[in-house]
Order: sequence, then structure tokens, then C-alpha cells
Amino acid sequence: MAIEITMPALSPTMEEGNLASWTVKVGDKVEPGDVIAEIETDKATMEVEAVDEGTVAEILVEAGTEGVKVNAVIALLAEEDEDPAEVKGSGASKSADAKPQKNLPDPEKAAARDDAKASDTSSDGGAGHGKPQPAAGANGSGKTDVPDSVKAGPAPTKDGERIFSTPLARRVAQQKGIDLASVSGSGPRGRIVLADVESAKPGEAPKAAETPKGEAAPTAAAAPAPMADDAVLKLFEEGSYELVKHDGMRKTIAKRLVQAKQTVPHFYLTRDCKIDALLKLRSEINKSAPVMKGDDGEKPAFKLSVNDMVIKAMAKALMAVPDANASWTEDAMVKHKHADVGVAVAIPGGLITPIIRKADEKALSTISNEMKDMARRARDRKLKPEEYQGGTTAVSNLGMFGVREFAAVINPPHGTILAIGAGEKRPVVTDDAVAIATMMTVTLSVDHRAVDGALGAELLDAFHGFIENPMSMLV
Repeated sequence: MAIEITMPALSPTMEEGNLASWTVKVGDKVEPGDVIAEIETDKATMEVEAVDEGTVAEILVEAGTEGVKVNAVIALLAEEDEDPAEVKGSGASKSADAKPQKNLPDPEKAAARDDAKASDTSSDGGAGHGKPQPAAGANGSGKTDVPDSVKAGPAPTKDGERIFSTPLARRVAQQKGIDLASVSGSGPRGRIVLADVESAKPGEAPKAAETPKGEAAPTAAAAPAPMADDAVLKLFEEGSYELVKHDGMRKTIAKRLVQAKQTVPHFYLTRDCKIDALLKLRSEINKSAPVMKGDDGEKPAFKLSVNDMVIKAMAKALMAVPDANASWTEDAMVKHKHADVGVAVAIPGGLITPIIRKADEKALSTISNEMKDMARRARDRKLKPEEYQGGTTAVSNLGMFGVREFAAVINPPHGTILAIGAGEKRPVVTDDAVAIATMMTVTLSVDHRAVDGALGAELLDAFHGFIENPMSMLV
């Protein structure tokens, strides 16, 4: 029986990706662990490894195809005792059948296909039997180990209508005693995926709001719809513009920013920081950096930037005010034990936020070198999902563009984000006398659900203390 290779889910939120290239061709023999393809997500290009041994019998989705849905069959492997020529063509009806930008797979058909082979599938998001896995170090999309004895069962129905769900979601739901009819799907076209089942409670069913007798049921206010494309284009003279199609990154950024501003109650705190002492300490540390010999000659082992010191100060401030190092969920407050600081990096077509893990414990030189490495790989779209997903807070610095101050949008699950303005000479009053000092304006955006006003002010005050007395970051 032919082994199907499907489009893998390389992150928990991935719904589709671009098949950038194949590293194998028809007739090649592959073994578990062999890199067989490169997949582009909205923010990274990742290698995909084979899980099973076999011979490549047919490639169903050509290199360069965009918008391939997760779980779409992209290639077929012939097993050891099979003739690849006989296998070829057996998966044509199940393939994505996609040319670039055309004929994207129907999620409902993909679900039906999954049901037919449920007993052979061992994980959600395309990481099961005969399916490629992310290369070592890639995020496994929250893989859950499920005993083989737990069967997915037939596709469930509700009021005669089929409930679309993945095989693993059905297995876990059966194991936990969860009725899929009570679960809302977050996958394509409402398909129920593993994350939906894991967040549901056994025996829980949707509750309908009670309406007083004789009164009409209230309806939720719909969010205002954006202007249709045609309506926007009619506002401009024909020929006075060009259309640049959105890529996956731009769509993801737009979706997350809209979600953040609609669901996170922001408030903002602004403060000026005197950074003359910080600039002096930075200069002294850089001068003391040891010289290292490399292929391109001798160079300092590190070179601190102001941003590196801001990252450290923010991490130390969160440790000093631990109640502000939190993320909001509907059921509980997530209190973090370390400060994982995301840093906004501009890349062609958008931005990404690589994360300095446990920045509160790391030396400034370590933070500086990690940040330079991740920023370089971010621009090449080579970051792994675990390097830019999660985090407890973030820093966004536009000072290098001469921006004096701005307010940044919180990126959930962060509870805060710090916007950094330019350091500039300003007149300040010290001891009733006017003097010139280098000042930097910072604005803390705060999720009011997780951090109240006084707590946010306490966090910003702690940050201000570390910036104006930078030696305290080193002890």
C-alpha cells in the first residue's frame, strides 16, 4: 500500500504553506530522517524529514506551489515490496492538485480522506504514519502521545450533519469522554483539531442564553466589515495604482494585529529616561571586549547596542515586579518564572519577533550575540518556530529612525510591550538648574486584563531605575 506524504503543520497555527523545493525526485530511496522538502510558512523556511522508508513513486505537488493546505497529499512513497510504477497515479484524486495560486485543496475533502485512514494516523497536523515531520528542533505543534489501542472511530454527526474533525482529535475526544458536537472547531472551515479538543472539558456542552418568555433572543453586535476590495479601488483613478498581492506574512500580521486591538484592552504609560550613564557604561564594556580571531580577521567578541541593554533592563524589571510578568487566559493568570523578551525585527515585507529566552539570567554579551544571530536568520527567514513563538513581553525600538516616541501593539500572549524612542540631547532641569542630558522616551503598552495601572507603573519605574543606573543590571 502506497505511503502518503502530506503537508505538515510546522507550527500550532499553520493552516497552509508554500512548497518551496523538493530535495528528492521520483525514483529516489528515502529513509526515516532524510530531508525530503523545504516548506515556507509565513515567517520561516523549514526542512521536512521523512518518517518512513520507501521509494519516491510520485510527486503530486510541484516545487514553488503556494497555499498548500495542511494535510494535503503532496507525494507518494512505494513500500519495499511495491512497484513504484503501480503506485503512481493512485493518489491523484487526493492530491492538492495545485499549481501556484490555483486549485487549493478543500479542507472537507481532506477531512474525509483522513477519516478513511484514521487507524493509520498517529498525530495531528500531518505528522503521522508515512507523513513528514519537522526537522530536529522544529516545533512539533503540541504533539500528544495517544495509545494505538484508542481508535479514532467513525466520523461523528450532529443532527444528521457530519462534524468535520481530524483523526487525532476524534481519538483524544474519545479518550477524554468529550462529545465533539459540543466543541467549536478552529481549523479550516470550522474543522475540529487537536487544540480544540484539548481545551474542551469532558461532558461540556454549549450553553444557550436564556431568553425571557415572549422576548426575541438578543443578537451579538457584529464587528464592522472592512471595505470590499472593489469599493476601495473605485476611490482611485484607474491606472493610478498597482496591486501587490499579500503574502502569507502580511496576512498573518494583519490578522494578529486586528485580533490584538479587538480583544486586548490596551493602556499606555510613558516616561523619559536619562541614558548618559548607560551610554558611558556601554562604551567602556565595548572597549574591554576581548579580540577574537576568525576567518575574516580579528574582531571584538561582542559589541553591545543600546537595544541589548534595554532588553536586559526590561528582563530585570520583570523579575523585580513579578506580578507584571504575566499572560492572560480566560481560566487563569499565567505567572512566568523567567523573562523571555521578544524583540521586533523589521524584515522585507513585514516583521518578526525573535525571543531572547531567560534574558534575566544572561550576560549582556550573550544577549548581544544571540540577538545579532537571530536578527540575521530572521531576515533570511530561517528562524525555527520556537525561536519566535511565545515570550512574556517584547521590545520595539524605532529610535534609529529618529522617532521620539510611539505606542506599540501588544502581541498576545504577551502582557506588555515596550516602545523605545530615539536618544537625543534635551534641556532638563536638575537641582533647579537647566542642563543638557541625553534623554530617551519609552512607552509601555499594557494588557489591562493581566496588569493593572499601578502595577504597570511599578514595572516602568523599575525599568527606569535599571536604565538610569545601568551598573545595577550587572549585579
